[in-house]
Amino acid sequence: MKGLPEERVSVDGTPTVVGVLLAAGGGTRYGMPKILAEQGEWLRRCVAALLAGGCCRVFVTVGAAAATMPQGAEAVQVPMWREGLSESVRAGLLRARDCQGVVGVVLHVVDIPDVSAAQVERLLAAAGPAAQALARATHLGQIGHPAYIGADHFGAVLDSLMGDRGAGAFFAGRVDVIDVECGDLGTGLDHDYPGPGL
Repeated sequence: MKGLPEERVSVDGTPTVVGVLLAAGGGTRYGMPKILAEQGEWLRRCVAALLAGGCCRVFVTVGAAAATMPQGAEAVQVPMWREGLSESVRAGLLRARDCQGVVGVVLHVVDIPDVSAAQVERLLAAAGPAAQALARATHLGQIGHPAYIGADHFGAVLDSLMGDRGAGAFFAGRVDVIDVECGDLGTGLDHDYPGPGL
């Protein structure tokens, strides 16, 4: 793809993007770690959407519980997962940053299992995907996930992480974030409490 360094382009000429699925928490309100929800179906659905939507691989942050990783996914341990979401984001971004040639990441959370490949595709199309881009899905105007973080911003996002907030603190107040409406493709609702199956 024109304008990208060769090391950031895959063999077929497309930018290299990885998915980071945040799934290390204990799911206190839900009653169990959400990585295990619906016998692992949430995990499988999220990984499948990220891969089919344009990510070449997916890093899944784990902490409170271990789970069998779907094909195309790799577990990333979060030793300090009890410190909050920030530690999960930190572990995932650091792992992604270690991958040669990554132009950006698609960040998602395991407790929004109705994410689809079409949402990821739309997000990546809006973001370029480019190393300098920032983008996030909205659902009927509500800011949510998935989100795209270009590689140029990894360091600044890592510096901003604290407590139980993810990358939202970094995104807040910026004027260069591309909001991508995806309400026609999914609800974007997170599942904090047990309820009917998907």
